[in-house]
Amino acid sequence: MNALPAECTVRPPRPEDAEPILGLVHAYTTAVIGFADYTLEDMCDELRRPGVDLERDAWLVLDAAGAPVGYATANGKSGSDEVDVDVVSADPAVADWLFERVLARAREIGREGGHREVTVDQGVYRDDAALRARVAALGFEAATTFHRMRIDHVGDVPPPAPVAGLALRQAVDPDVRPVVHEVWNASFAGHFGFVPKPFGQWHEELERKSVFDWSGLWLAELDGRPAGFLSCTDQFADENRGYVGHLGVLPRARGRGVAKHLLGHAFHRDAAAGRVGTVLHVDSNNPTPALGLYESVGMRPVLVIDVWRARLG
Repeated sequence: MNALPAECTVRPPRPEDAEPILGLVHAYTTAVIGFADYTLEDMCDELRRPGVDLERDAWLVLDAAGAPVGYATANGKSGSDEVDVDVVSADPAVADWLFERVLARAREIGREGGHREVTVDQGVYRDDAALRARVAALGFEAATTFHRMRIDHVGDVPPPAPVAGLALRQAVDPDVRPVVHEVWNASFAGHFGFVPKPFGQWHEELERKSVFDWSGLWLAELDGRPAGFLSCTDQFADENRGYVGHLGVLPRARGRGVAKHLLGHAFHRDAAAGRVGTVLHVDSNNPTPALGLYESVGMRPVLVIDVWRARLG
């Protein structure tokens, strides 16, 4: 059993801890990648996420002065055998102690869902050599790579050229939302780490995100039938950039310019709002050729995040 340093204490985090935890995260990411890669809105959303049980699924380690020196979470995915974990600490002893807790909790979450084994994922910045070595020692293996892509906007960006038979409907209309939910689940089936959510859970999670508004969600219809969707949020508003949180196209509609049109719509929308660019994340092992699509419209990779995966019994 790993032990915490004698001067440290631990307790579950609370929503009012968002700012001090953010300070820990900012110090950690700045040391690793050179900038503070998280916002207060992100942290508040994390601590208030529907279904999260902070008493069981999260840990906050404090030093003798009461300042955060470690933070970790274990997040199950809709009763599946997949659990996302996240450990943040620059102190090796604290990190080891937290990993012991989150992996034990991940096993519990799996058993609660009726699974004898559980798949655990931890995101690791490519430049984070210490965390990479730590998860490798715990039996994790690199499973996939996400690229943060960005395009910069200078001046006006024209709307995308029309695509024959393509129309967009905005999810401010409640009747559009169940259709987008179905397209979301179907278009992401088979993608790394994706677990479908029932409509009620999906809707509540979006509704409660501080960076999301239904005006940023569109359904694409091709020849009158659902074909794809686009979700844009304010996650990178601190950089004055728009964010494409999700973009999906149904298999039968691929190859007809739907995804490129949706991207062009996001770029035009962001530039018109005065944003200096647009950001998104893409899995390099995506079963669709998404990385090439994003590069073809002028996006470039600016950050690499590997996902390390372990199968635990």
